Amino acid sequence: MPKSPLAVEPRTLNTDVAPRHSAVEDVLGILTGTLLASFGLFLLKASAAVTGGTAGLALLLSYAAPVPFGVFFFAINVPFFALALWKKGWNFTLRTVIAVALVSAFSSLHPYALGIEHLNPVYGVLFGNLVIGVGLIVLFRHKASLGGFNILALLLQERLGWRAGYVQMVFDVTVVVAAITVVAPLNVALSAAGAIVLNLVLALNHRPGRYLGT
Repeated sequence: MPKSPLAVEPRTLNTDVAPRHSAVEDVLGILTGTLLASFGLFLLKASAAVTGGTAGLALLLSYAAPVPFGVFFFAINVPFFALALWKKGWNFTLRTVIAVALVSAFSSLHPYALGIEHLNPVYGVLFGNLVIGVGLIVLFRHKASLGGFNILALLLQERLGWRAGYVQMVFDVTVVVAAITVVAPLNVALSAAGAIVLNLVLALNHRPGRYLGT
């Protein structure tokens, strides 16, 4: 029986294709993600706490030396930019360099905009890591990251199928434990709990193939 000219083959209906992010959406997404991440890091610093990855290392160094967090954060990430360029290409690397630079700049803005004299460390650490996690997800969706261990975690997720959140968790807990030499034991314990919160946010909300938009 001949097919109706109006009939549509099911295979022509491609439900797996979604519109790509526009340039404006990418710019706004990266601005949103870096603002959220830098605010979360501000809460951690105000709580005298740390987190994992290169951000955690930068916080530790900023406690030990009279140099702004943003300077340490950008400098530590420079070697990872080369890794990103080698494995991920110019597009991802450029977006990551911009994201790291923005977080470094925004981190100096929050203390002037928010006159916080006292912050409950439990609130600061847990909410700060939650906000950082949301910011990272936004950046990942716009093909950017905050460098450092984020790049390694994303590479392992793509190549081996390991969830980026769980890989990041291993790296982060290692850094937080090392903070015992600089930060008070109670704050180290809170920081470890906060790192777990951050990476659970990533593990539960950033999985390969879950999203269609690119």
